[in-house]
Amino acid sequence: MFRTYGKRAVATILSAAMLVAMAACGATPEDADKDGAAGGVSFEEVTDSANETSAEEETTVDSNEPYVLPEGMYFSELTGEPISEDIKDQRPIAAMVDNEITALPHFDTTKADVVYELMNSTKNDRITRLMCVVKDWGSIDQLGSIRSTRPTNILLAAEWNAILCHDGGPYHNDAYFVKDWAKDHISGYFSRVDNGKSREFTEYILNGDIESDIERFDISATYNEFANEGSHFNFVPYGEEINLDEKYDRSYTANGVVLPFTHNSSQLRYNAETGLYEYYEYGDQYFDEANGEPLTFKNVILQKCSFAQLDENGYLIYNCIGSGEYAWYLTNGVAKDCTWAKTSETGVTRYYDETGAELQINTGKTYIALIPDDTWDKVIFE
Repeated sequence: MFRTYGKRAVATILSAAMLVAMAACGATPEDADKDGAAGGVSFEEVTDSANETSAEEETTVDSNEPYVLPEGMYFSELTGEPISEDIKDQRPIAAMVDNEITALPHFDTTKADVVYELMNSTKNDRITRLMCVVKDWGSIDQLGSIRSTRPTNILLAAEWNAILCHDGGPYHNDAYFVKDWAKDHISGYFSRVDNGKSREFTEYILNGDIESDIERFDISATYNEFANEGSHFNFVPYGEEINLDEKYDRSYTANGVVLPFTHNSSQLRYNAETGLYEYYEYGDQYFDEANGEPLTFKNVILQKCSFAQLDENGYLIYNCIGSGEYAWYLTNGVAKDCTWAKTSETGVTRYYDETGAELQINTGKTYIALIPDDTWDKVIFE
């Protein structure tokens, strides 16, 4: 049974050493953490896969015929799924969504293709903020509420060539916004909705806001010279599916994961009927107020990352440019240890298995959490 964070005891610490040979991103076996795979993350139950499928083989869903892409559709660079060619060249937005309990309920977060969660400040129990990356922003009715951004979000949004949507932030952002690759952002020019809350919780992106704001600030709605080509992730072909416990000798049961975000107690629980991970926080399952749907993901990525506090207010920046650090990839109730690498400000974060090959992930929506390195050992799988 899945219990709330803070009432759990860590039952098992992995004892097998992780031998990571990461020629692609610079890690060596000497870099491996002796406390176990991916640095000693804790498990209530640990199940190593033992099967005859080699690491070179791909595991797919049975299909009699290859998928034929309908006319007028293309495979999204964000999800690997078919979407309209009408928005193929359209830049996504990366919207900063307040995750304080007073800001709940959220609206239209289920329209995000990728959702990041990361510590927003070292104060207030290290409260987190969500960054929702949305390709089809023309479908938004009311997204938010919208709050300020941090330097790390600027770097992450740049991976997608996304238009960062926020409401201000600390002066530490200024050193980034003057750079050509980060100058296309929208701050504070969104709509106010009277929801009975104080003003800081009333700003939302409403339908038509993005269109008018990009015209106001002469921002290109289509990908520019700083865009990365191709898919962001190494997706399996659409219609196929990877099963980690069949592909890899080393994989672990992950029917749920408790994250070390103590302020809002973030958790993800696997629903075997839908094949998706469902998001929980503040002790309850999360539902989008706009449509009543749960926030769900086919893929979950947990990324270990050090950070530097920038001032006494608790503002910080993650050291998200680097290589060879640990990560976990979760899909279909199974977790796989891996490493990550991001080589430049606009470069895409890539994930690698122990052979040095870029990790394949399933098509669908993805949740990414940047876990501070000083709480990495508090991640708990179930």
